[in-house]
Amino acid sequence: MKKNILIIAIALIPFFAIAAESTPAIDLVAAARKQIGETLYYDPSYKVIDYPRGDVSLDRGVCTDVIIRALRVAYNYDLQKFVHEDMEKKFFKYPQIWGLKQPDKNIDHRRVPNLRTFFRRNGWSLPLSNHRIEFKPGDIVTCIIPPNLPHIMIVSDRLNKDNIPFVIHNIGNGTQEEDRLFEFKLTGHYRIKGIGSFVSADSQGRAVAVD
Repeated sequence: MKKNILIIAIALIPFFAIAAESTPAIDLVAAARKQIGETLYYDPSYKVIDYPRGDVSLDRGVCTDVIIRALRVAYNYDLQKFVHEDMEKKFFKYPQIWGLKQPDKNIDHRRVPNLRTFFRRNGWSLPLSNHRIEFKPGDIVTCIIPPNLPHIMIVSDRLNKDNIPFVIHNIGNGTQEEDRLFEFKLTGHYRIKGIGSFVSADSQGRAVAVD
């Protein structure tokens, strides 16, 4: 009897491992979805905000704010803090397209090119693909809205009739869940790693960036 129980337990290990991996991603999707109906406006204006965990008014924001808020709710992970800390150490590893001479904790984490750099430096980048099967719930994707506006979105667990995932984003009318994953040219695909484990052990979190 004991032997049979052991065999069943061993057989179930892969199942529980898969379930454990998928839960944080679904949490991120749920946290993004909660912003629908709360964030109603697209407002790119510069704002002085608190630090850490600063935010503009919840009823407004830009595409990056969807990701920032979702990560805080789902993982207690503060992109403002971690991007700022990394830019203080490695400022010239980040895009130099705004004429700044030093980091600005009010805006750096709210800029798509900076987030792309931060994600890459943390080892979250995936190869670009146009195959729907490569995009999982909770993945983060970036694209260019013509002619040259960077945009960022969270991949949803909801699918269209062709099994292509929806995205959750703010593209101009507040946070929405829409069938627009492949509407624009993709520039980046990212899957967050490590956050679930180290946030549970350390409420402050620790972002590990590379040189």
